[in-house]
Amino acid sequence: MGRTKRLFGTDGIRGTANIAPMTVETAQRLGQAAGLRFTRGEHRHSVLLGKDTRLSGYMIESAMVAGFLSAGMDVTLVGPLPTPAIAFLTRSLRADLGVMISASHNPFGDNGIKLFGPDGFKLSDQDETEIEDLMEADLTHRLATPEKIGRASRLNDAAGRYVENAKSSFPRKLRLDGMKIVIDCANGSAYRVAPTALWELGAEVIRIGCSPDGVNINEQCGSTHPEALCAAVVQHKAHLGIALDGDADRVLIADETGRLIDGDQILALIAKSYAREGRLAGQSVVATVMSNMGLERFLNGLNVGLERTAVGDRYVVERMRELGSNVGGEQSGHMVLTDFGTTGDGLVAALQILAVLVEEGRPASEVCRLFNPFPQKLQNVRFTGPSPLEADCVQSKRIEVENLLKGRGRLVLRKSGTEPLVRVMVEAEDAALVDGAVAEMCHVIQTVSEQV
Repeated sequence: MGRTKRLFGTDGIRGTANIAPMTVETAQRLGQAAGLRFTRGEHRHSVLLGKDTRLSGYMIESAMVAGFLSAGMDVTLVGPLPTPAIAFLTRSLRADLGVMISASHNPFGDNGIKLFGPDGFKLSDQDETEIEDLMEADLTHRLATPEKIGRASRLNDAAGRYVENAKSSFPRKLRLDGMKIVIDCANGSAYRVAPTALWELGAEVIRIGCSPDGVNINEQCGSTHPEALCAAVVQHKAHLGIALDGDADRVLIADETGRLIDGDQILALIAKSYAREGRLAGQSVVATVMSNMGLERFLNGLNVGLERTAVGDRYVVERMRELGSNVGGEQSGHMVLTDFGTTGDGLVAALQILAVLVEEGRPASEVCRLFNPFPQKLQNVRFTGPSPLEADCVQSKRIEVENLLKGRGRLVLRKSGTEPLVRVMVEAEDAALVDGAVAEMCHVIQTVSEQV
């Protein structure tokens, strides 16, 4: 087991813009370190660099460009594009590294940096640790000599390339003619590409959350605030609503009645469709510990297994690669379909749902709810200082609650990888049992946190 990483969390580096670690200095240093780490061989090395629509993206981008150039790497800039587009273009352009500057679903004041290897997959823990070591080392004599400093250029047709790639996941024999779709892009990175792809496939598209101004990303819109989407679907009498997050790697949908359909139901729908067509690899779906037991029961009824991982789409992807699975995701809406990409892609997942709706000719309310979820409650407890999860009283309460739920439900306790929060999730067939267990667990964690 390697040592604990200092900067990288479950999904890259993330924090408040202009405050450590999300500073110009860190970004520049990261560019230098990652550039040196991925310089292999004598060819001209390159990195693909994209971002979402946050105001701070300009600052972080400029600092990273300077870092990469000083390490001798050429930089290809693509501007605001979804995270899956960066993963795809990194592979397509044979780049040595891909970078996405985004804090995903977080408020605009945060920003983050995600790194992709030349294969389009997120970096391993080992790669991240090695980059951290380089960031702390003296790189003075390893940076490029004047004649080997990198060049920066802009790829003007990057958006079009991604749109074509996303559309290729939709069956060629089908179109979206006659379908009215509301798309909410969270004022984020998909504000141009997602509506374009749907329109090119024949849909009537109603856009919300498609007017980014640098500070309104995820603000009362997108997959973290789907209320506006649900209302717009009803108002416009649309067939479906699609909500993406700031970097468009996750999706939630609303049926024609304005009711929300979460990631577990989406996973169930795609898995059922793939299994019926003989396209489901390995007869298993990969999800996290947060996915509902109702999903597991539904999949088992299809003779499909559910493999669970720690929370974070990178862990889902790692397990999928180990098992050879091609369908995986999270309740929060990350959908990883490795037939079409190497990371979560909200637009591609939405197109798979639309394909089923077109083929079946039935409304989303009938097609997209395949199981009754177990009552489930998730509560966050904010803390300062060290994580309260290690406290003896928290551990003993954990054992007590797990014994109470034995055979009837489950408890998941975890620290957020991106915020100072402990997430408490309880699930059971009995809703009263769920409420009681969550309240008890949160009370103990809160008490410990207040004593720090």
